[in-house]
Amino acid sequence: MKKALFPGSFDPITLGHVDIIKRAYDLFDEIVIGIGTNSTKQNMFSVEQRRRWIEETFKDYPKISVSFYSDLTVKFCQEINAQYIIRGLRDTKDFEFEKSIGQMNRELENSVETIYLITDPALSAINASIVRDIIKHGGDISKFVPKAVKP
Repeated sequence: MKKALFPGSFDPITLGHVDIIKRAYDLFDEIVIGIGTNSTKQNMFSVEQRRRWIEETFKDYPKISVSFYSDLTVKFCQEINAQYIIRGLRDTKDFEFEKSIGQMNRELENSVETIYLITDPALSAINASIVRDIIKHGGDISKFVPKAVKP
């Protein structure tokens, strides 16, 4: 069985995240969307709220589940028996950052393979940091997030 983890803070989940997950769906027998703790980020939304948004967005996708974790991503992969980590790439900046993380994860646990998917060009400008900024300033985020996200 091919099991993958799609890790992130999902604060909030965006249409870019949704695109990557939907495209990965047929590649794996199971996908766990892992809401991770990032010590460098201040979250706007609670873990419970983010979980609800993700579960609502993927309620019709039986191979998808949502979990929370606070350890190293590769350790969480071992805990849930995931052999793959899914990551989305928007641009060359993402590539360089994700390449470094992927290489470090491989050093830590070589049984976990990182799979990179290129973001749909129409969604490449969307990121959760910008969406949070729009929310903070009272803007309309409906074009950037799934319908389940209602801050």
